Amino acid sequence: MHLIRVLRSSTFRYAIIYMLVFGVSVAGVMGFVYWQTVRVIGSQTDDTIQAEITGLAEQYRQFGLVGLMRIIRERSQAAPGRRGLYLLADRNYNRIEGNLSSWPPIARGASDSTVDFLVATEVGENARPQVARARTFQLIGGFYLLVGRDMTERTDFTKLMTDALIGGLILTAVLGIAGGILMSRSLLARIEGINRGTEDILQGDLTRRMPVRGNRDEFDRLATSLNAMLDQIDGLMTGMRGVADNIAHDLRSPISRLRSRLEVSLMSEADADGFRRAMEDAIREADGILATFNALIEIALAEAGAVRDRFSPIELSALAGDAGELYGPVAEDKGQTLTAEIEPGVTVPGNSHLLAQAVANLLDNAIKYTPEGGRITLAVQRDGEGAVLAIRDTGPGIPEEARGRVLDRFVRLDASRSAPGAGLGLSLVSAVARLHRATLSLTDNAPGLHVAMRFPQLAPAGHRELQDTAQNSGLAGKITSSHSF
Repeated sequence: MHLIRVLRSSTFRYAIIYMLVFGVSVAGVMGFVYWQTVRVIGSQTDDTIQAEITGLAEQYRQFGLVGLMRIIRERSQAAPGRRGLYLLADRNYNRIEGNLSSWPPIARGASDSTVDFLVATEVGENARPQVARARTFQLIGGFYLLVGRDMTERTDFTKLMTDALIGGLILTAVLGIAGGILMSRSLLARIEGINRGTEDILQGDLTRRMPVRGNRDEFDRLATSLNAMLDQIDGLMTGMRGVADNIAHDLRSPISRLRSRLEVSLMSEADADGFRRAMEDAIREADGILATFNALIEIALAEAGAVRDRFSPIELSALAGDAGELYGPVAEDKGQTLTAEIEPGVTVPGNSHLLAQAVANLLDNAIKYTPEGGRITLAVQRDGEGAVLAIRDTGPGIPEEARGRVLDRFVRLDASRSAPGAGLGLSLVSAVARLHRATLSLTDNAPGLHVAMRFPQLAPAGHRELQDTAQNSGLAGKITSSHSF
């Protein structure tokens, strides 16, 4: 059954196709070599025969019939088994001299022509039929002269080439099939490992990963990519479970307070002012709940990349400048100093609303956690072919071991969750950074926290999107909201 799977595999089919192409190529090359060799041998044979005929004709003119007979006899008997064939015959084709027993029937009546025939020589004890190629010539006086060459070597060569071609094709087929089977088994083993891993994952074993051999071939790269994808999916599922738990924890209290206040208001005999205060408290609680859900929606949009196709050139300098002006009074009310170090004209491709929300969250966190008398710096500058937006504060900062964890949803370093907020601010900033392919880094400001968002490229020169940040980007709403992310 395993062999049948190998034979049905695409790898085996590709190996067979390659074998056929290679076999045809080998046959073509060997056929060309064979044809060229036979052609050269035939041409050389014809030239040799012609040269001998010319020499014998000259001997006949000089020494007559007796001299020609002597020369033919000497050449016929000089080396038994030699390749030269000679025959001198009268006008009735009766043999006079030579190493052929009779005039070939195929050559009768043909003068000054080339013929191929089988002959049995009179030379040696092991006389055997030979393939001969000869040319006939009529001498003055009515005599006929046949001069030829034994072509047995050419025939043997032809047979050798044919056998080599057939043997080579058979060997190519055997090696191709064997190689195809071995290669298919090896590749099927790699694919089976991935299939088994996939089946285990489908059965619920989310810790299963694809095998990696470490030889860095394409299967290792595929397995590594699949494992990275599975790690990402596992992290997302873990995050989803954490999100569900944190939503239940963070929203249970405000919803319970909202319900309690409404019940108390209904049960009490309060006047109109009392009902108004209860309704205002209920609205504030509802606004906080809606803000949490809006933040989750914006994070989901950013992580899904749903707005990337609607990117436009955003003047980051103007956006950060507007944010600094809007948050300046808030920092001043807390006795803090907010300084803007903004290089003009820095423009990046992006989504203005999400970038404004990210800047607002960073400034909100900095103001929230920086003590009275602290300093906050908002900076924008070019960085090579890109840009950097940075916010530095002199607050307590974030411990190094927690800097990666605070970017997840609903993660708060305040274990008691007594401080306002749902732990979504930095998570939204992280999602916006990934959407814009920017690098988000959290480092120590000694004291405080240094948050930097590095954009990989600037928008094309000459393009910018003018915007009223307070009206369109949502910064004003962020400042006036009573709920913090």
